[in-house]
Amino acid sequence: MLIGIDDTDSREGMCTTYLGALLMEELRQYGSIIELPVLVRLNPTIPYKTRGNACVGINIDTSCPDKVIEHVISRVSTMAALDCDMTNPGVVFVQDDEYESVRDTLGIFFQRAVREVISIEEAKSFIEKTGLKSKGFKNGRGLIGALAACGSMLNPGWDHTFEYLAYRQREKWGTPRNVDKESFFRADSTTYPETWDTIDVYNELVVCVPHSPDPVLYGIRGKDPEVVKRTAEKLSTEPLGRSCVYCTNQGTDMHLIPVDSISKIKEMQSYIVSGIVSGDPFTIPGGHTIFSISDKSGASIECAAFEPTKNFRSLVRKLVQGDIVKIYGSFMNKSLNIEKMEIVSLAPLVASHNPECPSCRKRMESAGKGQGYRCRKCGTKSSVLVQVEMKRDIEPGIYEVPPCARRHLAKPLVRFKDPSVKIFPSR
Repeated sequence: MLIGIDDTDSREGMCTTYLGALLMEELRQYGSIIELPVLVRLNPTIPYKTRGNACVGINIDTSCPDKVIEHVISRVSTMAALDCDMTNPGVVFVQDDEYESVRDTLGIFFQRAVREVISIEEAKSFIEKTGLKSKGFKNGRGLIGALAACGSMLNPGWDHTFEYLAYRQREKWGTPRNVDKESFFRADSTTYPETWDTIDVYNELVVCVPHSPDPVLYGIRGKDPEVVKRTAEKLSTEPLGRSCVYCTNQGTDMHLIPVDSISKIKEMQSYIVSGIVSGDPFTIPGGHTIFSISDKSGASIECAAFEPTKNFRSLVRKLVQGDIVKIYGSFMNKSLNIEKMEIVSLAPLVASHNPECPSCRKRMESAGKGQGYRCRKCGTKSSVLVQVEMKRDIEPGIYEVPPCARRHLAKPLVRFKDPSVKIFPSR
């Protein structure tokens, strides 16, 4: 039986992945857990999300499904942050005799939940039509993610990575985390690039330890279960309450939709789109760097490297009109939030200089408004400026925001195999 759970946390605490880890232990009394649990990150632009918009899924082989259902619903009702207005849990159960009848439709639902905006009414209608057992709390928004989690387990061919999640002891929730930050840097030095987003070298930050009051102590992301567990063993931290390794769509770019025209972009979705830089980058109050791109149809869009992207903005500021780029990011509030950027080709950057005197090789000076240029020493005159092509301090390739600004779903460049990739900043 498949179990999908979503929306049990709040900004003040709790975590859906923690509940998944707890159930992984408790449900063994009713049968055998099949494979690793899944952690699915849904559409990152959804405004109702708490932090990372995650749902979880568990696959259990059981001879007493009713007891499993009762146990899961009881745990959700007692542990979910139901006092929070934005917390609306949902649980969905798919039994083995239902797999084939819903496999394809749930697979499509899963992909759409990662890329699109799905209404609560559509999720409830799906459950009603298929007859799946479920439980929605309050307005039942969590049923969307619960269905998506089940769809991911029924259709396992998607690109995936792994995350080792360590959780705090219950009495320490909400207090400052006790971790030896240097141990994270040492661990990363031995397992990168098989693991990623543990630290941010350029900004000298540990990025895998959250700051919110939820149960997570840290999360190690990597290419396989063994490497994330091996990395965790190298860390010095406060004692753990429990831990769990999840199979996840994090670091896959699953949320991105390739489009061939800027005109096809819609709010609250994420895209890969190409265009020509049509407006020079500029920085607004708050430190956000903005520029525009356009395509052959004449459509244009504003792109933004927000302040949290830190040093990535210095790269963006080197763009000039005429550069051809490919932008990876989410479209929200009429702006494309950049996650990665491929510089396809660079436009010539031309600077104008006063002409050089052919006799003494010194630069001529202005002879006055509308009178051209003359050499003060030789008296030589010229009527035109000299155009000189400048060397660009930037190269074609793919560049990414630093780990401190990376979204859960964004695919890090260490997972790319294209030889043209340029990692920014380099390590």
